[in-house]
Amino acid sequence: MNTNRLDEVRRRHARAEEGGGTERQTRQHAEGKLSARERIALLLDEGTFEELDKLVRHRCYNFGMEENVVDGDGFVTGHGLIHGRQVFVFAQDFTVFGGSLSEANAQKIVKIMDLALKTGAPIIGLNDSGGARIQEGVVSLAGYADIFLRNTLASGVIPQISAIMGPCAGGAVYSPALTDFVFMVNGTSHMFVTGPDVIKTVTHEDVTKENLGGAVTHNSTSGVAQFLAADDEDCLRSIRELMRFLPQNNLDGVPRMPAKDPEGRADPELDSLIPLESNKPYDMKDVITRVVDDGYFFEVAEHFARNIVVGFARMAGEAIGIVANQPTHLAGCLDINSSTKGARFVRFCDAFQIPILTFEDVPGFLPGTAQEFGGIIRHGAKLLYAFAEATVPKITVITRKAYGGAYCVMGSKHLRTDVNFAYPTAEIAVMGPEGAVNILYRRELQGTSDSDALREAKVSEYREHFANPFVAAERGYIDDVIEPHETRAKVIRALRILANKTDTMPRKKHGNIPL
Repeated sequence: MNTNRLDEVRRRHARAEEGGGTERQTRQHAEGKLSARERIALLLDEGTFEELDKLVRHRCYNFGMEENVVDGDGFVTGHGLIHGRQVFVFAQDFTVFGGSLSEANAQKIVKIMDLALKTGAPIIGLNDSGGARIQEGVVSLAGYADIFLRNTLASGVIPQISAIMGPCAGGAVYSPALTDFVFMVNGTSHMFVTGPDVIKTVTHEDVTKENLGGAVTHNSTSGVAQFLAADDEDCLRSIRELMRFLPQNNLDGVPRMPAKDPEGRADPELDSLIPLESNKPYDMKDVITRVVDDGYFFEVAEHFARNIVVGFARMAGEAIGIVANQPTHLAGCLDINSSTKGARFVRFCDAFQIPILTFEDVPGFLPGTAQEFGGIIRHGAKLLYAFAEATVPKITVITRKAYGGAYCVMGSKHLRTDVNFAYPTAEIAVMGPEGAVNILYRRELQGTSDSDALREAKVSEYREHFANPFVAAERGYIDDVIEPHETRAKVIRALRILANKTDTMPRKKHGNIPL
């Protein structure tokens, strides 16, 4: 073997692994961030990473760049295993040219994304970049567009996950925005289209980088990110946990694990968990954790639009998606943000054949000029569209209120939901009894001195005849009125009979969801 050639291979491999050098690695650690290779090592099963394009170099010979060449060109790409399953990964190395995107390293990402699509495996991007490499001009911008195209083509075919572990600004933000789930690290990651300095110049607004595009902002206010991590290690652990619930691709089928929790387990405390008073709040997560395997619920977008809860769990070892109204926030009303959050999650589950279990307690859509002017009609229609379009097994449990148009939207039988249950506490009606009586008996109530007694009597009459689950059950809109303690067993049996469900959509290129 050619000794000189072998020495060159070893030297260049070692140089690539050094990244930007010891000094810059130390600076990265001082800022509370791991290096690109350290992140990949924590993300993947030990010893499974196989790197590709390790010796790629940039092709820019302007502005002194010909004197500054690093093997790998600041991006680490390759494949490995998470929980023994194949994934593809790329990580931007901020210690090399600030992790900036060049023509060469953009092609590295495109290659790895193409491989992920061809082999039907998830793609995970670890973002830590100063943006496009200015010295390369338009070819670096072309690199972003090439990546955006792959994000779009891969959407609904393979899971795509983005971790923002440093800066991500300008056009670079749109690749993570096109992926299925975005993780951010508190205090060290930032995303924005235009930074604080530009904003101050153009709009005279004075805002910090953290308030503008920090992890808390995008998890709680904008909804751009779905997961908030304490540090790099926490972020990577959370990605590994999410992967337990995701299939490899849209044809793979949901992951299953051996179930220790008995399928027929009854929980008597569920029978007293739902308050009899329809205006009294309770935590819907208590219902969820009492029903699912081992009480484990992996919540998604926990800090955004908290009046709706979405996330993953298992029933009899099978991964499912859960959508639920949350009475502790805005009484569980649907609003603009919760409709968008719910719709996006439902569509993800449908794309990857993950069954959907809905827990419903919704008094309606949130009233007010802010909601109407903000387009609640359009945004609410997204959630309706998502449930109606979904062809995966769908099960809905109405725990208490199901009023008005919100009843229709939240996985009703009329939107092709397969199995619909209701608790005895369920109230299914056009509106709540009090509001209905105020409209129906306005004149009688105004014309009597004992209006309170008459109102109370009419409310009881309305609740007895309309606001109960039996009227809907008599028409087949509810398949059964069940006791809360038997929810788990009933849902698991329903999932079993729906295991081989097929549903069809009219032949079309795609629908026109009201974006």
